[in-house]
Amino acid sequence: MKAVITGASSGIGRCLAKHLSSLGYDICAVARNGDALDELKAEIATGYTAILLDLATIDSCHKLFDMLKNERIDIFINNAGCGVYGDFSATDLSREINMINLNITSLHVLTKLFSKKFLADGSGLIINVASTAGFMMGPLLSSYYASKAYVLRLSQAVDEELCRQNKNVRVSVLCPGPVRTGFDKAAGVGNSLGGHTPDFVAAYCIKKALKGKRVIIPGFGNKALVFFSRFVPSWILSKINYNIQRRKGNL
Repeated sequence: MKAVITGASSGIGRCLAKHLSSLGYDICAVARNGDALDELKAEIATGYTAILLDLATIDSCHKLFDMLKNERIDIFINNAGCGVYGDFSATDLSREINMINLNITSLHVLTKLFSKKFLADGSGLIINVASTAGFMMGPLLSSYYASKAYVLRLSQAVDEELCRQNKNVRVSVLCPGPVRTGFDKAAGVGNSLGGHTPDFVAAYCIKKALKGKRVIIPGFGNKALVFFSRFVPSWILSKINYNIQRRKGNL
């Protein structure tokens, strides 16, 4: 058995690699931090391959696929992603475009390529990492929230299509709430609100994905948040989220 994880050098991706290894999967870890990939090798008990790539370009996505297209892969996880914090009128456009390329375009390309491969192979599981942010709007993280909405809805629709073609080819989408990783620091958020550990999120994700769960939301609080947000008018939800995000950034 073999699993490929993008963004595997830290956070949820690193924990997904370690957890899948504990279940007997050989690991192919993809990231742009070579030192962290080397460190991860010592924590993997099964076969391990590291691929040093920045997936924020379409060319790099095709390069990754070309390296793996002839291998037998059981699970492909689109985990690489980033965020940009601040007022939309003030945030750096180049950082936002890079985020969109990574969170949306690259994920789209890799989902397309590996779903076709899995159909040809007869089986396979894709796990796309979104967020509870994908269920709502997020002032001060507006582009990030919007990107995760794309990931969520694309994953749900593609899974329905694939399931009707071959029930052994599926797409699950992981939607965690706040997770204690380096995401907030990288996005420019000053004060994290805490959340689950990446180990908990990774273990829960794999458990549910292997059982065929389409939308995976770790934690009762996050499930309740998503459920009750459906009944809150969008303009009220937007104000609530603005105040939450403002506190995180001391704005």
